[in-house]
Formats: sequence, C-alpha cells, structure tokens
Amino acid sequence: MPALYLSHGAPPLADDPVWPGQLAAWAARLPRPKAVLMVSAHWEEAPLALGAVETVPLVYDFWGFPEHYYRVRYPAPGAPALAESVRKLLRAPGTPVQDIPDRGLDHGAYVPLVEMFPEADIPVLQVSMPTLDPVRLMEIGRRLAPLRDEGVLIVGSGFFTHNLAALRHAGGVPGWSAEFDDWGRRALEGADVDALLDFTHKSPAGRLAHPRTEHFAPLFVTMGAADAAGELGERKSVRSVIDGFWMGLAKRSVQFG
Repeated sequence: MPALYLSHGAPPLADDPVWPGQLAAWAARLPRPKAVLMVSAHWEEAPLALGAVETVPLVYDFWGFPEHYYRVRYPAPGAPALAESVRKLLRAPGTPVQDIPDRGLDHGAYVPLVEMFPEADIPVLQVSMPTLDPVRLMEIGRRLAPLRDEGVLIVGSGFFTHNLAALRHAGGVPGWSAEFDDWGRRALEGADVDALLDFTHKSPAGRLAHPRTEHFAPLFVTMGAADAAGELGERKSVRSVIDGFWMGLAKRSVQFG
C-alpha cells in the first residue's frame, strides 16, 4: 500500500466545492486498503496510545460550529487485529504502548475519511503522536512500515501550513503560506530529508507557517514508512496529489509509493 500525508481540513471541508472531490478521486485510485492506520495532528499522547479498537466513536474536537457538523457519523469497523500488529511492531524496552479504548476518531481522522471512504466499511485505528520530534516520528514510521505489505494504508493527517491567528489579519494567500508550500514541495521532490527534519530553521517562514508544529508532524510518520521501503530517494515514488490553498492554508497532500 502507499503511505499518505494529507491536509485534513476542518469540518466545513464537506462544503468546499473542490476539495471533497479531490479526496474522493485520490481514494478511488488507491488499492483498496484492508485497514487504515491514522495519525492525526489532533491527538498527542505519551506514551504512544492506541484508540478504540472495537466500536469506534467520533470525537467532535471543535467549538462554535453550526449544529450539523456535530451530527456527522462515521461508523467504521474497529481494527483489533491491526491494533495487535501495531503493539508488536512498536513495543520495545523504553517505548511502551498504551491503550485508550474509549478514544475515538478526531476530526483530523474522520473528516477526510468521510470523503475518501464514505461507505465506512474499512476498519480504522487511530494512534497518538507521543512526540513532535521529527526524528522520533520518522522512526515510528519506519517501525510501522511492514503494515504496508499487509494492505494497511498509513495516513498522516495534518495541514501543510497552519497558522490560524495570522490568517485573521491576512487576505487571500499570505506570503508565508505560499513560500513554505513551495519550499516543502521542492524539498519533498528532491528527497531533502535533512531539510525537512529541520524545517523550522531550513524553510522560509517556518515559524509563521507552523508556530506550533503538530500539523506538520504527521508527515514524518509517513516519511518514515516510506523511507523503510527506500522510496524517499526515488522521485517517481513521491508526488503531490493535491495542492492549492484553502482559506489561505496550503492543502498540499502527498503520496509515497
């Protein structure tokens, strides 16, 4: 299976005239996953935690939206077999894995899944990010990489640029968002892993694009899963499937493999 990093949008993604169709078309071109493993910007928990594995609820982790956004349902099956595989791959001395069985899918997970796999018939497991350190997240991705050979779609869900406070004072696409997006595209296409790992210093406007780095961090789990397969150095194996901007934020979404 490929490994994906996608910009997940907010609940109003469903109302966008273009973006839902882009996600749906992307999913239609993928091999059908046996299960989906989600890593979302909206779940940080240490040590690394596994969410619900039987009945998978939704977490409406947003405030002040119209009522219909809180009525969205996504009754995907749980993935207990996938959970057990994740435990085996990640558990090691000094790296415990915990279970939080009532933790459901947050909007970083279910909002894109509703558009990509609307039948909600593919088992889904969400795991937390135990750190925002890019090197450590890449290592987690490398250890999860064998799941790809078992038909598991590994998805890192964030936003390619994410500074909501700065957007309040900007019209159109702010320069910092466009500059970071262009830099990130070129770094990915050129397999400049060192620059990506040190993006807060190596990129233009890195701190403006990501004043807190949780929305870029899921990319490194995906990169790790790709690096284990030797795909980061192969340009044809890394491609942007979605680009452009949404409310000034770069919605670049990338497929490895």
